[in-house]
Amino acid sequence: MARRRSTTAIVLALGTAQTVAWASSYYLPAVLATPMARDLGTSPVEIFAAFSAALVVSAIVGPWAGAVIDRQGGRGVLIGSNLIFAAGLGCLAMAQGQVLLWAGWLAMGLGMGIGLYEAAFAALAGIYGRQARSPITGITLLAGFASTVGWPLSALMDAEIGWRGACLGWAALHLALALPLNWSLPSGNVAVPVAAVAAADGMVRPEARKARLTMVLLALVFAITWFNSTAMAAHLPRLLEAAGATTAVAVAAGALIGPAQVAARILEFTLMRRMHPLISARLATLTHPLGAGVLLALGAPGAYAFAFLHGAGNGILTIAKGTLPLALFGPVGYGLTQGLIGGPGRALQAASPLLFGLALDRWGVQAIWLTSGLALIAFLLLLAVRAPRSEQHA
Repeated sequence: MARRRSTTAIVLALGTAQTVAWASSYYLPAVLATPMARDLGTSPVEIFAAFSAALVVSAIVGPWAGAVIDRQGGRGVLIGSNLIFAAGLGCLAMAQGQVLLWAGWLAMGLGMGIGLYEAAFAALAGIYGRQARSPITGITLLAGFASTVGWPLSALMDAEIGWRGACLGWAALHLALALPLNWSLPSGNVAVPVAAVAAADGMVRPEARKARLTMVLLALVFAITWFNSTAMAAHLPRLLEAAGATTAVAVAAGALIGPAQVAARILEFTLMRRMHPLISARLATLTHPLGAGVLLALGAPGAYAFAFLHGAGNGILTIAKGTLPLALFGPVGYGLTQGLIGGPGRALQAASPLLFGLALDRWGVQAIWLTSGLALIAFLLLLAVRAPRSEQHA
């Protein structure tokens, strides 16, 4: 019972800290890009360009952060991310031109590279080993509300104290709330001793080539899912309007994505918890093209079904980014593995809004064939991945 209470406390602390991290970084430009650009005499395009550069930085530093967590545990790295986030947000608040604007976003990229899901998943793998699946699901359940909390709070702070005050407000939340919560995490790696990580680094494994191939396949899968997720986050209302939906219907349908993600994560936490994450990931890649088929067949009436199916699949795939590498490769060296697998996805994610926006301009609602085709490729790639025999019936 004590163990269960301890796990609950860790999930609540880390999940809350992740909510602050996501709300103040990934979801920040959606609300603050326009007032930020207006005040600085530039365009929102430049703000999003700086944000894209931040995503590239996060992809570069991810493997390094994961390797550090493998050896030292996640607490120190996550605490460092709160300090870097606060510094980046403070830099943005002081910006009067391009220099501090870009410096702030690049600092935010460093914070994202060492402080978002990949780092949190690696911290949990160090604490719980192969039993980290439920805690990983737990923190994604909490942080799944990051946009639900973050967008209104950013808008409220912008209205009351301006966008600079909003940045400082988020910086204060990192220091006063998220940092103490990350500080409460266990130090070191309880389930994965440093000696095991060091031994694995120097070991020549007979199936190393097969493992590398699996890592490449997963990197491609998660790059596709990051691309699709970010494309929909940036352009879903416009896509649904291109299918014939009114603005009101498009917004209402888009509002279903958050609840759909949370509902799917609850399903993963309960009914699907005994299912191998490889199976749930395969099923989740099919929900986007299934929803796209409904949208193309029905037009505007299919908007709600598409949004719900896309959100549900995205909710499961977010968990799979943490649980699938853990199930396939184990907890030893998990942080580095996570960083290597996730890096290409972060880089492609940076280009996603631009590329899908161009496709939407050119093809209208038929642009959904692009993301649906990619999702089907991800499904086929996952079919090529095989679970270790000991894990096939886990």
